[in-house]
Order: sequence, then structure tokens, then C-alpha cells
Amino acid sequence: MAYRFDGKSALVTGGSRGIGKAIAIGLLNAGAEVYVLGKSEENLKKLKQEYPEIHTVHADLTNWDTTRSEVEKLGHIDLLVNNAGIEIKANFMNTTRETFEKVIDSNLKGAFNVSQVIAKSMIDRKTGGSIVNISSVDSTRPSREAVTYSISKAGLDMMTMGMALELGPHQIRVNNVNPTYVPTDMTKDFYADSESYAKMVECHPLKKLAELEDVMNAVLFLLSDKASMITGSSLPVDGGFLIA
Repeated sequence: MAYRFDGKSALVTGGSRGIGKAIAIGLLNAGAEVYVLGKSEENLKKLKQEYPEIHTVHADLTNWDTTRSEVEKLGHIDLLVNNAGIEIKANFMNTTRETFEKVIDSNLKGAFNVSQVIAKSMIDRKTGGSIVNISSVDSTRPSREAVTYSISKAGLDMMTMGMALELGPHQIRVNNVNPTYVPTDMTKDFYADSESYAKMVECHPLKKLAELEDVMNAVLFLLSDKASMITGSSLPVDGGFLIA
């Protein structure tokens, strides 16, 4: 099924690589005017060279005020994808305050901040809109040495529902996509470990892990008018991992 977003503007955070980049390219190919926010100037420059039509925004989501200022400069955005996030491996007892705050600031507070700015514009202009947050299967089924990451994603799930409840009367839909393992820079060590990879594949009833395109297609669906009666939901892209 092809989705079209002609005449729509979209912002993807963390969109210079991985899942975010795949979503940004998908939106571009579907006719949207695309903005990508990222903290790596080098990655943003590479993206711009590869896709000159994409507008790039340099900001670190852990800096609340700077991020807010940069997003406000964009003007009206119809579609928002909160994709930016990090994972720092550490078990519960060894997690430092610095690690905890860095993960929460990047994965949860950053999405909250950007969403406030974008939603305000949608409300002021009375245009409605669609927001998709990229969560994880780890929001409900934690992994070892990833407790802070799981906390941040569980918070994102609840934030999605709270936003959907409050923004619904303004015709703003808010949903989650919760992927399983996807080949990105964040998971490259896992994919390089053939034994761990094989064990994880066996945990999925479909006996395979997700590809970038699988997540992108789910996001485009939720952003589109085809999902006009869907809000406050979490859509697993997990090959059945959560039911196994």
C-alpha cells in the first residue's frame, strides 16, 4: 500500500541514520517536505549530500532550551516522528546518575520537549496532525543491562497515551511503534555475535528479526489518513516476540 503526504511537512528526530533515516527517506519518497533533527553535524552533512531535498536541523535533545528554539524556527509541522534515542549498557547496580540522566534526557525528555512545541503549533493553526513515537519491545519486556533504556521506553509508551488523550480533541493523533531488534549502529555488536543473533531469532515466532523497511512502513501507516481512527496505540513490529 502506497502512502502519499504531498503538501505535508514532517520532522524526524534522530533521522540522520538507522531507523530515523529510513523513515525520513520514506516520507520524502511519499511527497512530504522533510526536516531531520540530529546532534551529529557530520551525519547531518552526509544525509544532506545524499538527499539534498531534506532539511537538516542541528540540535542535541539533551539541551532543552536550544532544542526548543531550533524546533520553533521550523514553523508548522504536520507530521512528527520522535525517533532519537540512545542505549547505554549497564546493569541496575552499576548504573550511574550520569548514565541514567543521559538516557532519560535523550529518549524521553527530548521527545516530550519536541512534541510540546509541535503540538502547540498544530493547536494554534487548528490543522490537526499525527505524531509517532519510536518505542521498543523493551518497554514491556526488559533486557539485561538495559534497565534505564527500558524505563525510558516505558515512559514513552505512557507519554503516547497521555498525549493522545489530551490532544485528541484537537484532531492530533499520537501513536507508538515498538520494534524488535533492527540492524542499526546501535545494534551492530549484537548482529556481529552469531550465537546471540541465532538465539534471538529463535525467540521470534516468525523466525526472523525486523528490517528497517518494516519499521518505516508501520510508521508511515500510522502517520497517514489510513489510520485516521487510531490513536493512543502501541504497534509492535516484532515478529511475535512479545507473545512468545
